[in-house]
Amino acid sequence: MAGSKEIRTKIKSVENTRKITKAMEMVAASKMRKAQDRMRASRPYAEKIRNVAAHLSFAQVEYKHPYLIKRDVVKNVGLIVISSDKGLCGGLNTNMLRLSVNQMKTWETEGKAVTVSAIGNKGFGFMNRVGANVKSHIIGLGDVPHLESLIGTIKVMLDAYTDGEIDQLYICYTRFINTMKQEPVMQQLLPLSGEQLGSPKGHWDYIYEPEAKPVVDQLMMRYVESLVYNAVAENMASEQSSRMVAMKSASDNAKEVIGDLKLIYNKARQAAITKEISEIVGGAAAVA
Repeated sequence: MAGSKEIRTKIKSVENTRKITKAMEMVAASKMRKAQDRMRASRPYAEKIRNVAAHLSFAQVEYKHPYLIKRDVVKNVGLIVISSDKGLCGGLNTNMLRLSVNQMKTWETEGKAVTVSAIGNKGFGFMNRVGANVKSHIIGLGDVPHLESLIGTIKVMLDAYTDGEIDQLYICYTRFINTMKQEPVMQQLLPLSGEQLGSPKGHWDYIYEPEAKPVVDQLMMRYVESLVYNAVAENMASEQSSRMVAMKSASDNAKEVIGDLKLIYNKARQAAITKEISEIVGGAAAVA
């Protein structure tokens, strides 16, 4: 019965694993609903400020913000990579990082230097392993994103753009579509252009009080911060959804494995019983 004992031990181990994956599935489902609420709440503000910023890019104003000025030559590119801090969420981080690396290789073949800012532990660790130039990073965001914790990392890239160290700034994250589908996307943050955002062509005139510079500076900063915050919220909603689906799949697979192991165990047990009965019958026949 040594084989049967080993099978019983394995069944117990898989059952314990299934309890863990089932618990993680329930926790992810609870967090997913809250993350989706935060993500949906941030979308209207992000869309509105995106629209205002796009209109501003067409405005004929006396002050032109550096974020609105397109560089003639692009030699350096900045990339903000948003990933999760934890794993066990399917191919969420893998798909996003694959998109980032492929685009980075394309830029490098074009002779452009790439500077990376990582938000999330998985992206930070991966970029270090591939030897990327990581200028700033933040990890340990938790389940609720806070803008004040993101500002420092974002400002490093914005200052680099203002100082001319980078000529374009992109952001890569996973966009939430529904519970079963999330897709990695890459968007250009800077320089801002109305055509890129789908704003109608035309001339927009504004009146600023007291003057244009402080108003436009504040608006541009809020624009970038809101888009990065919205991207982090989208990524967190995608993370919890992907984790819930992955843990459900793991629980279902564990249930199938338990069923197969129990079938093997019963067959082994029946074979052992049949063998013992045959030995008893054989012994009795010999005595008779």
